[in-house]
Amino acid sequence: MKSHRKELWFNTSTRRAFINITSQVEAALAESGVQEGLVLVNAMHISASVFINDDEPGLHHDFEAWLEKLAPHEPIGQYRHNDTGEDNADAHIKRQVMGREVVVAITKGKLDFGPWEQIFYGEFDGMRRKRVLVKIIGE
Repeated sequence: MKSHRKELWFNTSTRRAFINITSQVEAALAESGVQEGLVLVNAMHISASVFINDDEPGLHHDFEAWLEKLAPHEPIGQYRHNDTGEDNADAHIKRQVMGREVVVAITKGKLDFGPWEQIFYGEFDGMRRKRVLVKIIGE
């Protein structure tokens, strides 16, 4: 069995962002040489997410609006976590909702997606360097 590990690094210019990382995961898969197996893609920070969905701007806007209603950034004092001097409790909650990682099957050397599926990095407390792990195993 083969194993391949790659880190993707992000430093968004905004506090929140959704970035399509499908092509970067596909590039890591090509590097790996794996034809049949699984790829794990996970955010290595507790205020960021990796998820699968459609690459449609209206949907991304809807995610942003829904998440902000669910866990608004302000007022910062509404969260006990922020009593520590942090201001990112909302980012932790948003990550919990959107998920830590995805696993995708690899078939004939390609990501085995359903219609319209793409992999996204979700940033909820940006403007600093963060990483995503891509771990590929298989034959």
